[in-house]
Amino acid sequence: MITVEEAAKIVLEQATGYGVEIVPFEQSLGRVLAEDIKADRDLPPYNRVTMDGIAISFEAIENGISTFRIKATQAAGDEPVDIEDHAECVEIMTGAMLPVSTDTVVRYEDLELRAGLATLVTNGIRKGQNIHYKGKDKKQDDLVAQTGAIVTPAIISLIASVGESELRVKKLPRVVILSSGNELVDVDQSPGPFQIRRSNNYTVRAVLKQHGLDAQLLHLPDDEEIIKKQLAICLENYDVIILSGGVSMGKFDHIPRALEALKVKQLFHNVKQRPGKPFWFGKHENGQLVFAFPGNPVATFMCLHRYFLPWLHKSVGAKEKPQLHAVLSNRVSFHFPLKYFLQVKLHYNEYCQLMATPVEGNGSGDFANLADTDAFMELPLEKNEFKRGEVFSVWPF
Repeated sequence: MITVEEAAKIVLEQATGYGVEIVPFEQSLGRVLAEDIKADRDLPPYNRVTMDGIAISFEAIENGISTFRIKATQAAGDEPVDIEDHAECVEIMTGAMLPVSTDTVVRYEDLELRAGLATLVTNGIRKGQNIHYKGKDKKQDDLVAQTGAIVTPAIISLIASVGESELRVKKLPRVVILSSGNELVDVDQSPGPFQIRRSNNYTVRAVLKQHGLDAQLLHLPDDEEIIKKQLAICLENYDVIILSGGVSMGKFDHIPRALEALKVKQLFHNVKQRPGKPFWFGKHENGQLVFAFPGNPVATFMCLHRYFLPWLHKSVGAKEKPQLHAVLSNRVSFHFPLKYFLQVKLHYNEYCQLMATPVEGNGSGDFANLADTDAFMELPLEKNEFKRGEVFSVWPF
């Protein structure tokens, strides 16, 4: 049996790239950029008005002028209208290009409009106010998003603004999620008194979808020959197999033997942790990886976040995020020689400290408890008592 740190190191050592592909930018959310994105022109590309009102020359105010003749009205997208003397103004809308003969925008709230005239009703006008100047955000050829960035809605906005209709992104591995066990029936079936509905596979797929990966689902019965045949097919068609269940020490836990027969080398089996102690990890001679998680829902969920997602992010070259830590809000005891992944609820206290409140559950089969928590707190193997106020790593979900 190995430690969590040893298991994580072995898993991350197997991180590998899967190449690059081109996708439409509107389908790139959650993907990892495989190219730098640069501004094709200054952002904003012109001196942009940020308030509805009038555009004037500030020199007019310096000369004591407070009432202006409205020469024209300019909407966003209209060709700019210049004024010819300081007593004129242009009624102008948010997003419009500032006329070169003006340098200040006075908002409607600071004006009285009557009979084609605009009169100031405040003395607090500043030169250059309410203008977003050309190139203030980015200059032409400046980077707007770098290789390794995960595409967010904000990055989508930037990509659209610089005219990148297609993007080079890191390819995602082909993943299949396998559930196993005769006690499991599908969601739309009525389980017998000795059966339960499948949920782990859907949970895993939902988590992967949050990271841009659309995995396939299959179910294996407790039949060693069928398991071996299905695993062989999966090894031919997928880069990664995620299994939930069938890797413990039970009489019908056939998966480790089937994997060995298919030339999948075991890299480790059993980790000093709770939940998820029977976690099995291996690699086929052709490079395919197998993450075989214990079948208990909380164990599967924890292993997915602690091992698979960090492997996935490294494999696709995503920028590494700093490990999150939180303060334990209540005392906890755990008297087993295992690293404990405690289910917690995260919140910020009045001092802006991230706090982790333990939520009592009923073991690794208590999947209902996951809905009331939002992270696992990783409590060290070397301790049995964990005091209020101590700080430990957390894995949010």
